Amino acid sequence: MTEAEDRKPRSDEARTTYDPEITSEFALPQGLAVPRGGGESETTSEFAVPEGLQAPQPSSAEPEGSAFSLPRTYSAKDSLVAFTPATGVPAVSLIKDAPWQDRMRTMLRMPVTERPAPEPVQRTEDEGPAVPRVLDLTLRIGELLLAGGEGAEDVEAAMFAVCRSYGLDRCEPTVTFTLLSISYQPSLVDDPVTASRTVRRRGTDYTRLAAVFHLVDDLTDPETHVSLEEAYRRLAEIRRNRHPYPGWALTLASGLLAGAASVLVGGDVIVFVAAALGAMLGDRLAWLCAGRGLPEFYQFMVAAMPPAAIGVAFSLTHIGVNASAVVTGGLFALLPGRALVAGVQDGLTGFYITACARLLEVMYFFVGIVVGVLVVLYFGVKVGGKLDPDAALGGITERPLIQIAASMLLSLTFAVLLQQERSTVLAVTLNGGVAWSVYGAMHSPNAGGISPVASTAVAAGLVGLFGQLLSRFRFASALPYTTAAIGPLLPGSATYFGLLNMAQNEVDKGLVSLAKAASLAMAIAIGVNLGSEISRLTLRVGSAGKRRAAKRTRGF
Repeated sequence: MTEAEDRKPRSDEARTTYDPEITSEFALPQGLAVPRGGGESETTSEFAVPEGLQAPQPSSAEPEGSAFSLPRTYSAKDSLVAFTPATGVPAVSLIKDAPWQDRMRTMLRMPVTERPAPEPVQRTEDEGPAVPRVLDLTLRIGELLLAGGEGAEDVEAAMFAVCRSYGLDRCEPTVTFTLLSISYQPSLVDDPVTASRTVRRRGTDYTRLAAVFHLVDDLTDPETHVSLEEAYRRLAEIRRNRHPYPGWALTLASGLLAGAASVLVGGDVIVFVAAALGAMLGDRLAWLCAGRGLPEFYQFMVAAMPPAAIGVAFSLTHIGVNASAVVTGGLFALLPGRALVAGVQDGLTGFYITACARLLEVMYFFVGIVVGVLVVLYFGVKVGGKLDPDAALGGITERPLIQIAASMLLSLTFAVLLQQERSTVLAVTLNGGVAWSVYGAMHSPNAGGISPVASTAVAAGLVGLFGQLLSRFRFASALPYTTAAIGPLLPGSATYFGLLNMAQNEVDKGLVSLAKAASLAMAIAIGVNLGSEISRLTLRVGSAGKRRAAKRTRGF
């Protein structure tokens, strides 16, 4: 045998056991034979049955006491339908002519698996736009709505509408007071994409709010094609737009609002002028504090001081002017009715975190007003000022025509302060006049004689009902039609009387008046929300049919 033949491996075993080219430390040593494995691998699990032990097989019929046995009364034929019925799950159909707010709210209030597939109307390519850009546009739109004072549920509905208009159906928006987030999952096996955005600045501009609603309405309209680039361009224009009213107009509006409020509580021409001057001076001081970067708490505190100081000055001069009406009128321009209504609405619709944050904001603003007025009233009482808590109550149910005109002027100036569109001011003015007329008719001793809380709730309910109808007619937000109209109903006199009693060391009476003011404020907020809900449930103007309950209900 030659040397070459001797080097050739004679069998597979030789090839396996020895190879001179293998230098790994894990190579088998020469002369060591490794037995071949059998057809099945050895079981090394600690839960394996040992060899020779026969495991008992389960019997076909388990005893009655077994946890895995069926009860004797069970019959597959008579069992209830589980999960999917034989006839299939009924399809959910949405009325396409309904406002997008109702359609998206209905979609958000049903499980993800039951939502109908979207009908994308804004796709520009076969694969659609990039998902991160769509989510970014959605967050930017939600930021403008939330910063403008819109309710959390309406913000979620708008964000969901934007995503579905670009074909993203598996989206879950989340809205809190300062944080917006949205998550999109293409399918059950794909990783979700999540984006978030923080709301740092807030501003009251209902014109900008209406423009954002128009943009969302165009995005959800199947007949209007708006590309992603066009949507970004329109959003940038909305951000750059100036406010519709200049600063001097806002200061004049705050003065007229305070004067009109003083007439509602029995003031005359002198009281009207004094309240207007005090409110305008307070507004300018608040603007000065804002320019210096002071928080809003101190802005409210400073703005509340001039009307209170003018009222104390009238009480010291003894010229027969209703000083309490001056202070009450100045407080009307500062009461945070917008944030109060939005906070209660979020709580009633199940957004409790956002509701708590909004109501906490209202409490801070109210405490700022209380501190500013109490400081002035305390020094006024110390220097001999005579302020009668019952002096402003004489003219509430008198002069009905003058009071209706004053309530309409108050609503008009409130709309200007909220930077509303000029086309909506007339409707809001009329809505405020109707609200005060209903309140006066129900609360007047000569007519209804109903308690002020119940009268306020009914009048606010009509404001919410009419505001919802107007918003549906114009396919816009309901806030511009309701917030300014509730201005005449704000509890300015009850707030002032409570503070005056506390300044005169009558804490018990002061707490009672402040509790009455809180009751009136809650009645306003609940009434507005209830009126809106009644409009959605009963009226067929742009209705989407039967709306499901809120997502956070008891489950039945």
